[in-house]
Amino acid sequence: MSRVLIVGAGLTGSICACLLRRELQSKVHIVVWDKSRGAGGRMFTSRPPNASSHSADLGAQYITATPAYAQSHHSFYSELLSAGVLQPLSCQIEGLRQKDDSKNYMTPLGMGSVVKHFLSESGADLFFEHHVTGLYHCGASWEVEKKAGGRETFDAVILTMPVPQILQLQGDVEQLLSVHQKQQLDGVVYSSRFAVALFFSPGDVFSFSWGARYISDSHCICYIAADSRKRNLDSPGLGPSLIVHTSVPFGLEHLERDKEDVQPIILQELHRLLPGLPQPISIKCHKWRYSQVLTSVPDCPGHMTILDQPLLVCGGDAFCHSNFDGCVESALSMLSALKASL
Repeated sequence: MSRVLIVGAGLTGSICACLLRRELQSKVHIVVWDKSRGAGGRMFTSRPPNASSHSADLGAQYITATPAYAQSHHSFYSELLSAGVLQPLSCQIEGLRQKDDSKNYMTPLGMGSVVKHFLSESGADLFFEHHVTGLYHCGASWEVEKKAGGRETFDAVILTMPVPQILQLQGDVEQLLSVHQKQQLDGVVYSSRFAVALFFSPGDVFSFSWGARYISDSHCICYIAADSRKRNLDSPGLGPSLIVHTSVPFGLEHLERDKEDVQPIILQELHRLLPGLPQPISIKCHKWRYSQVLTSVPDCPGHMTILDQPLLVCGGDAFCHSNFDGCVESALSMLSALKASL
């Protein structure tokens, strides 16, 4: 069996692992490494420090299916809906610019549950706090180096982390990239933003009626969601949770500052927008250096092959577009490359 390493336990990596298991079950031993302490990537659901509050989605907020993707990716949506991972989004969203006949879906257990579903289906060996720092071409295999030390050998490697992290890898990746590929990767642009989750006590009630709201009159905040309400989970037993996303200009302006210094600025603006907000029992601030892809690799099939034998391939939303269906497209594209190689 070929040992295949997927670097990144986000949406693209988890779907790719699941597809590999279903299509090449007898041919591959799938291993997934992620540098974080949990799965999800930019579909990360944060647990509250105190178990008396609801969790909160720090990254992606809901999934929008266009009519075209609802049809072409029907099997993925059907699977997630049947499993109860996705449900139609029914809460009021102020300021939402809905396109055509697109449908919005929320995740009752948080956006991270989508990634966990596909990882569970994949049966992959999953390792967290495995930060890849180098890739070395050794004959018919790859030696993969971890920040904590040591190397492991794999027959194929799939990279799904943000492009700047791919370009920072030590070893043989840089010299294997063609001039054109390097130019393409250098052209990828991400937005950056801060996300703040506020967790409240049981019994706390928000004075507003909406589940989420897009903000147009703030230099700082672009989106607020009563996350528990967005997921139809308001209950007297658990305190509500609130999520705040900053605007792209604000994120860019403050990108190199510590999140502890930026958090008070965001909270001050939040209280201007929602003056009657209860006092939270806990607050978590997160910096998304790589939030959404603003400029993806042009004319790309969903992946980039750096070496055919042994296979080294890159994928993710930077090679397609930055949403659920972009990650599905990229995973399907990488599956084709893997089937041809293995």
